[in-house]
Amino acid sequence: MPPVVIDLRSTDDWRDVVHRAVQALAEGGLVALPTETVYGLAASALDEQAVCRLTAAKDRTSSKPFTLAIKSADEARDYAPDLCPLARRLARRCWPGPVTLVVDDSHTDSLVRQLPPKVREAVSPEQTIGLRVPGHQVVLDVLRMLAGPLALSSANRGGLPEAVTAKEVIDCFGDELALVVDDGPCRFGQPSSVVRVAGGRCSLLREGVVPEPTLRRLSCLMVLFVCTGNTCRSPMAEMLCRDMLARRLNCPIEELEDRGVLVASAGIAAMLGGGAGVEAVRSMSEMGLDLGGHETQPLTEPLARHADAIYTMTRHHREAIVTQWPSAAERTQLLAIDGADIADPIGGSVERYRQCAAKIQDELKMRLTELELPDPNWK
Repeated sequence: MPPVVIDLRSTDDWRDVVHRAVQALAEGGLVALPTETVYGLAASALDEQAVCRLTAAKDRTSSKPFTLAIKSADEARDYAPDLCPLARRLARRCWPGPVTLVVDDSHTDSLVRQLPPKVREAVSPEQTIGLRVPGHQVVLDVLRMLAGPLALSSANRGGLPEAVTAKEVIDCFGDELALVVDDGPCRFGQPSSVVRVAGGRCSLLREGVVPEPTLRRLSCLMVLFVCTGNTCRSPMAEMLCRDMLARRLNCPIEELEDRGVLVASAGIAAMLGGGAGVEAVRSMSEMGLDLGGHETQPLTEPLARHADAIYTMTRHHREAIVTQWPSAAERTQLLAIDGADIADPIGGSVERYRQCAAKIQDELKMRLTELELPDPNWK
């Protein structure tokens, strides 16, 4: 029997499409789903027979395990409880999106242990697991409604190009599918980038949508300083931090990114593209640092999500961040070790700015000892 084909572009009820896909998966069927990369063949990872059908359809061997599609970056730790900071960083920054992370899943508390035996063989034959959160809304909605993850593979036979349209999927697999969700040509039309993370280092296993230089940048440790207007306290902290880290890593400031570290600043009420305060520039100049090129920026969701450590100048700044982005709470703390606010010098004398800079520098000396600076992350 040919598969049911639903065209997302002409449907009046998106929810009905999602419900039908979930039902087909729950009943053990193979479902072709669009992703942002290529079309994928999906089976419920809780259904051993369905995953066996997927293995047969793909003529797959255990040396080529299926990806496990999960709901979110937070869920990754259910399958890899000892996920290292580098892997957590990439998951937080790349998902949902076209990156598959291959990580260790040997931990005894991994939910992989609760999958049926043949499913474990199909997704984790060597105690590693490929995890991905696809960047397509229909897949995300299916995952949120399904009881467990999906075993996911590109919709093509071995040796043939990946399918980027629903017609190519149907021509290849036809009656083996229960349902095909058609959303036209895939946005990128090429596979996800596959990155292996082990021992605190990355290696690119497959070139894909996201190029290696971008992945290198995404893997950097990011330190973010936040104040109100991003004109004095946080940019002074950013500049002082850059200088101190460069000295610690024995490299020029401009080479910090090559050493796997990014430092930035923002303001919870900042405008975009303004300059640093004149007194702040002067105070930094007296310390041998150039703040003249600073451009203010507001704190945004991507900055809050990407930062590994967020240091605020006051309790109010932290409360504002945590209220708007609760997931950033464990990464956000006051710069001052004792929890005191660092007063805003705006409108004060140059001496007041000097005192503020000295206070920030003293706190940074202690805070930076807490950071685990990365080794060169890529090999």
